[in-house]
Amino acid sequence: MSETLRELGWTSYLDDGEKIIWQGRPDQAFHFQVNGFARLGSAVFVTLFSLFWMTMASRGGGVFWMFGLIIFAGGVWQLINVVYGPTFKRRHSWYTLTNRRAFIATEQPIVGRKLQSYPLTPETMLDYHAGELASVYFAEKVKRTQNGSYTIPIGFERIVSGDEVFRLMREVQSKGQAT
Repeated sequence: MSETLRELGWTSYLDDGEKIIWQGRPDQAFHFQVNGFARLGSAVFVTLFSLFWMTMASRGGGVFWMFGLIIFAGGVWQLINVVYGPTFKRRHSWYTLTNRRAFIATEQPIVGRKLQSYPLTPETMLDYHAGELASVYFAEKVKRTQNGSYTIPIGFERIVSGDEVFRLMREVQSKGQAT
């Protein structure tokens, strides 16, 4: 599926004089992200603990052990999300770069369609991760937890034409066309 912003029907969100200069999609292949190991450990612990708890509770007789199914289901969901979630999100994402902004469009089952826009100004920090499948990050989101917070980078991940996209973004910045 190689739909573009135009084919998704979202070109009406472009400003006057705004032109599309690049469009692409992230790599569709499965890829486990290294930063997922900590979350993977937590998911495995919750899943195994719930199995242990259900086993011990079932020895007492009755149906009390079934309350553990909720925790078990949550652990399994967390496992699936950690291992396959980023790949699933990439498979439902489209990237567009204009002479002013970067767009990330997603269309996921249940969640629906979503379009995020990020202005590219001279002050925008670009973080380029070179490679056969490169990533260019241009924004970040702070996630708050019970124990503090952490930062999630936002950008065009695992793209084939990373060098070209990074160069185009630098050109947009240098021309100061972003508003």
